[in-house]
Amino acid sequence: MSRLAGKVAFITGAGMGMGREASVLFGTHGARVVVADLNKEAAAETVSLVKKAGGEAFPVLGDVAVEADVRRMIAEGVEAFGALHVLYNNAGVLWKDRDRSVLETDEAQWDRVMAINLKSVFWVTKHGVPHLRKAGGGSIINVGSVSALAGFTRAQDAYTSAKGALISLTRSLAIQFAKDGIRCNIIHPGIVDTPMQAPYLTEALRQEFKAGIPLGRIAHPREIAYVALFLASDESSFMTGAELVVDGGFTAQ
Repeated sequence: MSRLAGKVAFITGAGMGMGREASVLFGTHGARVVVADLNKEAAAETVSLVKKAGGEAFPVLGDVAVEADVRRMIAEGVEAFGALHVLYNNAGVLWKDRDRSVLETDEAQWDRVMAINLKSVFWVTKHGVPHLRKAGGGSIINVGSVSALAGFTRAQDAYTSAKGALISLTRSLAIQFAKDGIRCNIIHPGIVDTPMQAPYLTEALRQEFKAGIPLGRIAHPREIAYVALFLASDESSFMTGAELVVDGGFTAQ
């Protein structure tokens, strides 16, 4: 249980869902985890869970869409643990009631979705990479979506645009920083049973998703966290610029 021994991981959106699962999993595998979130109570709960699992964690609070907040949070994490080796850009929003077709989404919602889902990765990378360089290399993990790989009748055009842009950014970062021993890969989850999805997952919609997924079920957050664990570890040392699709076979149909 030491696949991340000696590594410090900065995880955004770590207060719940996939970010919380990754924080606990990374902690149990030896990483010291910087738990970044906007919600103080949620971050504190994640830190507590990591510690209960035998790991080390430190909370940092702020808005990942704001450069000054990201700069400060990364600095606080490095001050707490002395280094940085993994940037896990997990934070994101999925507002199906406000982010819809181009015909329905207003400018304010577009801007906020793009800021959280895309611009945050830009800021975390900008202020995190210098620390990965100092550490002699590291891993950047971005969270995309199957929404970037296929069209859907239930349009979420801001979300889809942001996740599509992350694919190009991932490839650019992978090539730019390969010489520094820094890898960058992207995970494309399918539907995952998280608190963010919960308000929209009626029983009828759950059944619809299950019927459309070859494996016949919705993913658990831990299943995405294990893929992130692999990318954070040295086991994936020859992988960069790659897209890992974790969708139960949905896009293979």
